[in-house]
Amino acid sequence: MAARLSPPAANPAESSGRVSRRRLTWTVWCAGIAVLLTAHLVGGPNGSAGPSGSSRAAGAGASSAAAGHGASTHLPRAEPTRLLIPKIEVDAPFTELAVDDTGRLEPPPADDVNLVGWYAKGVSPGERGAAIIAGHVDTATSAAVFAGLSDLTKGDRFSVKRSDGRTANFVVDSADTFEKDDFPDKRVYADTPDAQVRLITCAGTYDHSAKDYTENLVVFAHLV
Repeated sequence: MAARLSPPAANPAESSGRVSRRRLTWTVWCAGIAVLLTAHLVGGPNGSAGPSGSSRAAGAGASSAAAGHGASTHLPRAEPTRLLIPKIEVDAPFTELAVDDTGRLEPPPADDVNLVGWYAKGVSPGERGAAIIAGHVDTATSAAVFAGLSDLTKGDRFSVKRSDGRTANFVVDSADTFEKDDFPDKRVYADTPDAQVRLITCAGTYDHSAKDYTENLVVFAHLV
């Protein structure tokens, strides 16, 4: 079943930090199947938390997103080049995720199991706001880059190497799972006064009749 998600705010340099209200469809690939996540953008900073009943760690990510971790903690905009998550042995290059002519946010190539994508029209990792990084949990033939993402817990650290030569270091606030038909848009995509990241992949059980996973896993983290 298609889940309703709200994509992140547009690049602050293009929209002065305000969120566009155009609709688009985000295509995420899980086990080689395209899952359409139809969404609308949310407006206004620091959106309220999503439904607490659908989360493994209700409230943790929401409170950090709303309160921030120090508004001065951020880096200038720069493209990410590599994602490093030592705990789950991730060392992966980035590709840009862009909206195509049909209004879909293109997924990372399905034939590359060690590749992550970032929403290039939104916030870059380390920049003020919530940067979005997505990756496959598996493909039709093997596990993929985010197969171990659910092992991350509060306090774990990861880093993003950037095109400006800097490394943005992040600490995990929570790793939460949400039913796809009850996805907390504002909690995940609300604007933030500091630099944060959302790592997103599929989770839950694979529903063969719907050809889709039942849940999304979102790791909430902030720059340190």
